[in-house]
Amino acid sequence: MDQAMFCYQCEQTLGSKGCVKVGVCGKDATVANLQDVLIHLLKGIGFYGQKNIEKGVKIRSKINKFVVDAMFSTLTNVNFDPDRFVEYIKLADAMKEELKTSAGEIENVPKAATYRPPNTLEEMLEDAKQVGVMADENLDMDIRSLRELLIYAFKGMAAYAHHAYVLGKFDDEVNNFFYKGLAATLDDSLTVENLFHLNMEFGQTNLKCMALLDAANTSTYGNPEPTEVLITKKKGPFIIVSGHDLKDLKNLLEQTEGKGINIYTHCEMLPAHGYPELKKYKHLVGNFGGAWQKQQNEFDGIPGCILMTTNCLQKPRESYKDRLFTTSIVGWPDTPHIDEVNGKKDFTPIIEKALALGGFTEDEPEKKILVGFGHNAVLSHADTIVEAVKSGAIKHFFLIGGCDGARPGRNYYTEFAEKTPQDTIILTLACGKFRFNKLDFGTVAGLPRLLDVGQCNDSYSAIQIALALSKAFDCDVNELPLSMILSWYEQKAVGILLTLLSLGIKNIRLGPTLPAFVTPNVLQVLVDKFNISPISTPEDDLNAILGIEPLVKK
Repeated sequence: MDQAMFCYQCEQTLGSKGCVKVGVCGKDATVANLQDVLIHLLKGIGFYGQKNIEKGVKIRSKINKFVVDAMFSTLTNVNFDPDRFVEYIKLADAMKEELKTSAGEIENVPKAATYRPPNTLEEMLEDAKQVGVMADENLDMDIRSLRELLIYAFKGMAAYAHHAYVLGKFDDEVNNFFYKGLAATLDDSLTVENLFHLNMEFGQTNLKCMALLDAANTSTYGNPEPTEVLITKKKGPFIIVSGHDLKDLKNLLEQTEGKGINIYTHCEMLPAHGYPELKKYKHLVGNFGGAWQKQQNEFDGIPGCILMTTNCLQKPRESYKDRLFTTSIVGWPDTPHIDEVNGKKDFTPIIEKALALGGFTEDEPEKKILVGFGHNAVLSHADTIVEAVKSGAIKHFFLIGGCDGARPGRNYYTEFAEKTPQDTIILTLACGKFRFNKLDFGTVAGLPRLLDVGQCNDSYSAIQIALALSKAFDCDVNELPLSMILSWYEQKAVGILLTLLSLGIKNIRLGPTLPAFVTPNVLQVLVDKFNISPISTPEDDLNAILGIEPLVKK
């Protein structure tokens, strides 16, 4: 009998309402329902964790990291392996019971916090009917909307926290807020206003988490530098590294050095070429392909291997399933997985497979693009930029960034970028840039018109650039000649949006569709407070933006 599910956490959710039989992302009802059980347990962990914090009991680091990793595992296009989720559920139950014991006697415990999962997958799936997003039919729609908004944002922050943990960095304030926020989703006394303010508090906490990750990356690999990256193929065996994890890339580069294997980045790994400690490896030769949603076609039958380090994984075709390897949080049933053992990963299986496959048989004519414009690189030209704006050489800045996806309508971002005037600068980040990052936009005031700020994980850079410019011009960020045109797909984008709103940034244009989990009432609050709006057409949006005289204080 077919299982039912309900999931509306991503932009491509079926009919902009919700996936009910199989996810558009490729996850089946089994995985979707196991994720619901896991999230339900994490809410209980949040409740007891918060009680420990209130009593001054320090939570073990192992539990903090588990919460981060478990949340991350439920983010779209990360883990599709039901066996891994059964393991997570059993671990979550054990950790919840540990926190319950250390919290001591507690009054008025929510029923959900007392939940104990069964032992078998089949029984867990039965329980999922009682704990899913829509299980409580009587819950106020706006309360549900704001709770889910917070949960999905936490999934995004968990991704950032995970990458920081991998590099040995964490923050107690960030960790503690996971417990506070998850506990709040079980608190029926909280009003719409309470939950709205909690979402804004999340935004500020996520900013701290992104700053933590930025510091972890730059202290480990150096500040990104403007760097040309080859986007064509080279002869020889190869491994394509996808996802977001720079440490996995570094370890693979170390283990493949001198073995005649070319390493290519894919999708969100493209910015890795700008880091001094990564680009020093000569066999990091270039970037392969475009955004994540094209991988099934681009990987089809390739004579090399793929290493998936984090999201965004799609169902692998049979033509390359045997040469796709997962690691860390990522999982797909019956595909090779490389585990960490005693703090190390051995990439020998993927290395041997790549050598056996032989790779590309000839070089393609070279073509390159430019990356590496993190906040350090851009702000090193701050004086030039400020003078160019004051002189009128630069009229406007457009941040055109976010997630890419397969839903029709995303050509908007290509057309918008192409139509921006020659006296403007485009800042871009995340995989949405693959819609236009191979186009030639020329230069303005001695700078490239297109500045690639990095991964979605590097959104902190874009925020720092905006804040630094507002300080230079002695004005509010909203008074800058800067417009944000954002695309979203998964939950990191949700977290970033809340961070931008918590900073008071207004007039954001969001697309290609608005989140299905945001009710009309919640949306109206966002419109009233922040003037957030859906994208329309490139022409109309550009005219509306450029019809407003940018403020530059002398």
